Amino acid sequence: MSVLTENTNLSLKMAAHFNEAKEQLASGSPEILNAPRKPAFQEFILKGIPTPSDENYKYTNLQPSFLPDFSFSHQKEELKINLNDVFKCDVPQLDTHLVILHNGWFYEGESISGPLPAGVILCSLQKAAQLYPELVSEYYTIIANPADDPMVALNTAFAKDGYFLYVPKNTDFGKPIQILNLLRSENDSYITQRNLIIAGDGSKVKLIVCDHTLDTKKHLFNSVTEAVAGENASVDYYTVQNQHNNSTSINSVYFRQNKNSTLRTNTATLHGGLIRNNLKVVLNGENARAHLFGMAFTDRKQHVDNFTQIIHAKPHCESNQLYKNVLDGESTGAFSGRIHVARDAQKTNAFQRNNNLLLTDSARMQAKPQLIIDADDVKCSHGATVGQIDREALFYLRSRGINRDEAMMMMMNAFAHEVIQEITIEPLRNRIDELVEKRLRGEISRCHDCAYNCEC
Repeated sequence: MSVLTENTNLSLKMAAHFNEAKEQLASGSPEILNAPRKPAFQEFILKGIPTPSDENYKYTNLQPSFLPDFSFSHQKEELKINLNDVFKCDVPQLDTHLVILHNGWFYEGESISGPLPAGVILCSLQKAAQLYPELVSEYYTIIANPADDPMVALNTAFAKDGYFLYVPKNTDFGKPIQILNLLRSENDSYITQRNLIIAGDGSKVKLIVCDHTLDTKKHLFNSVTEAVAGENASVDYYTVQNQHNNSTSINSVYFRQNKNSTLRTNTATLHGGLIRNNLKVVLNGENARAHLFGMAFTDRKQHVDNFTQIIHAKPHCESNQLYKNVLDGESTGAFSGRIHVARDAQKTNAFQRNNNLLLTDSARMQAKPQLIIDADDVKCSHGATVGQIDREALFYLRSRGINRDEAMMMMMNAFAHEVIQEITIEPLRNRIDELVEKRLRGEISRCHDCAYNCEC
């Protein structure tokens, strides 16, 4: 069967389910979520499931992930367990507002938020669309346009819930918000989650997003987050991914920054089957700054693809990117970083670096840095490296009495530390440092601190 025929068949399977589930999708959903469903799905059918023939998905084939006969979570389920007893994403000395989402649904009863600052709204997206339609409608499907990506279009067609965060003007949120995205099902499942973050002018907020699986079933997790940072706002967005090898995660995060705003993201991929991280940032106001970091550790036949798009739309803005990968076994990875400096975005500073370490001859890494510059008064640079452990440095350490395994660990930890040190929340930074060392030692083969023994 040709790739084109298989793509058509899989897209038609999704179309058949969309038509069957129309009433379920509409039930309980406000018009803000329902109105874009049909046009978004038409966008998806027009483009189909992304394949390597699509330039933006050149190094990732999503078709095999759509082959299982999935169950869908279009209605909220009553939880029969206490998720806090089953799973503990503990970071010592880290005080957070904790929010739990299960199969894409926001569970207020399972969340431990404590008192929130005055005016802050932290609730389910479905509830926000009902109670605060003027806030949701201003940004929903505007920042993440379904026409941009077929997976965003498919997410918009099936979106029922997720989390909603609104931080009013000049509000310092104080302690971080911790979002636990937990996947668990008795059957192979397709899960949709849609999130919206609005950081008002002059506000400050830090989010920690943890993605985990609680069983060994095949999960396809399609998540889209839209976020806006108002003038002079500061947003830190950290992601920790730790899922089993049967999982596929497509995480699309879209940020729009206004004047003088600061964005800092850091994505730590510790474990997962197939992970595609889409990150698009539009610097839409003068003097906006974006600092983007990421690291991934893969083994066996895992695959991690980080795809970033940075659009400098206004002058006097700055962006920095640093992504690193350590690949073991027969794992594969990809990094595609696209910087676009618009015609009017003079005095732009944009820097991008991608470094990759291959631990075996079977591991493979694809790197594709890109610059599109339409302005003439800019400072831009990009670069990528793919290599193995430095033999001379390894020999030097061993000549000092350090055995080979420990010397390798020291070098890999030093390689990763450049990204880890950019985490500004100290307890989280220390915890990630610890988890990275365990991952490099091969001690994390499943989700950390989980009651289930998912060895896959």
